[in-house]
Amino acid sequence: MAVAFLSIGTNIGNKRGNLTEATGLLAERVGDILALSSMYETEPWGFQSENSFLNAALILVTKLTPEELLNATRLIEIEMGRIEKSHGSYHDRIIDIDILMYGDLIMQTDTLTIPHPHMHKRLFVMQPLAEIAPEAVHPVLHKTMEEIVAECSKG
Repeated sequence: MAVAFLSIGTNIGNKRGNLTEATGLLAERVGDILALSSMYETEPWGFQSENSFLNAALILVTKLTPEELLNATRLIEIEMGRIEKSHGSYHDRIIDIDILMYGDLIMQTDTLTIPHPHMHKRLFVMQPLAEIAPEAVHPVLHKTMEEIVAECSKG
């Protein structure tokens, strides 16, 4: 069993409903949810849109390997209506599920990098995560989520 930290976000459709549905599917298919953050309304990051985002973070316990977890989250995204992941250019999306950390694992493959390589630069990811796991330590930066949020907020 492993503890995984995920970020979920949406900016089109019934945003609260999208996050609720994604959380339910994760609990059903991936593992037991230990903590779920509040929902944070944020501006789009990396692209222009009239649609604000709702973002949240969750911690779950899973039997899945990191690759199996990635496949499960992608399948949920597809089932909810997201056809393709962003590859360099961002756009509106009904749901986005990102693996932020998987225990203290550090890995990089062609399809998956853990911890998420940009998480520490994104306040919309870090605030919800720090709410539910303030003392969790980033395995590469060796800083707590709380410390990373403080740095993100400054600049």
